[in-house]
Amino acid sequence: MALDATPMLGARTGIGTYVERLVHELADDASVELTVTAFSGRARRPADLPAAVAFRASRVPARVLRAAWLRGDVPPVELLAGRGDVFHGTNFVLPPGSGAGVLTVHDLTYLRYPELVAPASRAYATLVPRGLRRARLVLTPSQAVAAEVVEAYGIAAERVRVTPLGVAADWHHAVPLPLTRRRELGVDERNVVFLGTREPRKNLATLLAAHAAHRAGGGSLQLVLVGAAGWGAELGARDGVRVLGHLSSTDVRGLVAGARALAMPSVYEGFGLPVLEAAAAGTEVLCSDLPVLREVGGTSPTYLPVRDVDAWRAALDTCETARPDAELVAAARARAAGFTWGRCAGLTAAAYRDATAA
Repeated sequence: MALDATPMLGARTGIGTYVERLVHELADDASVELTVTAFSGRARRPADLPAAVAFRASRVPARVLRAAWLRGDVPPVELLAGRGDVFHGTNFVLPPGSGAGVLTVHDLTYLRYPELVAPASRAYATLVPRGLRRARLVLTPSQAVAAEVVEAYGIAAERVRVTPLGVAADWHHAVPLPLTRRRELGVDERNVVFLGTREPRKNLATLLAAHAAHRAGGGSLQLVLVGAAGWGAELGARDGVRVLGHLSSTDVRGLVAGARALAMPSVYEGFGLPVLEAAAAGTEVLCSDLPVLREVGGTSPTYLPVRDVDAWRAALDTCETARPDAELVAAARARAAGFTWGRCAGLTAAAYRDATAA
């Protein structure tokens, strides 16, 4: 078995975390002999790659390969990753090849909201349907995305498997940051945290406007933005907003565990892992009222209209003064415990076996 581990290179975004955890879990599966490939001209073996997993660098940058695959069916993946029974395209792209192909489609933002994606991601409008034609099985993180893929591309529902993402065990034991570390980061005691790349799909404009109204009305919550700068309008200096880049996983968990709430105002998501991570840490969740977030979060989060600034402002006001209900926190934690990377990897390995048998 081989898979595309390119998302593990550099700072780990949501897809990078998915591939990292999948590789670690598959490495413990005796039935899977795994090789990972990085499509990069200068890739080195990731330091955290399990010793049992073979690594192969393509020596050709991903942008060059995608340009070639946009035009045709060369080069074949065997030339880059070696021969194997299955090749898993983990990040929207399934290269041409002679083996059984498995493709993960994380969401359809590029199709439903093309104005909200970076220019490079618009190529998925061509690359994804080509990958779907090559794939024996298609993986999605949620039922919502599975239904969208079936409807948008007219493929048979039995070719699509849902492999829900997992919550790392450390989230269930997360504790607030020590006072000294919180002060080093410039984070106030009362705060609301946003996790993710600052991109248009995340709808930060609504959250920022709601937070500004909250502060103008006498509220004191600080808004802490954690993640890559991404693309879109520059934030500039804003009252009560602390902008942080990538942080260690320990810092991120500590920030979320000590926050009054985690805010996820997205226009669209394929899964929404921070909703579950915050729930596992015992932190209240404010998120957009999207079907996929209800699928993931259940009944515990506070669901808000996507672009309703007044509703988001009112939710922030409530977070400042009210403490979350203990029963809701316990229910949210119990729900989050049902989403594990072991389950994700087990479902994925089953898909590999079925793809090979087919």
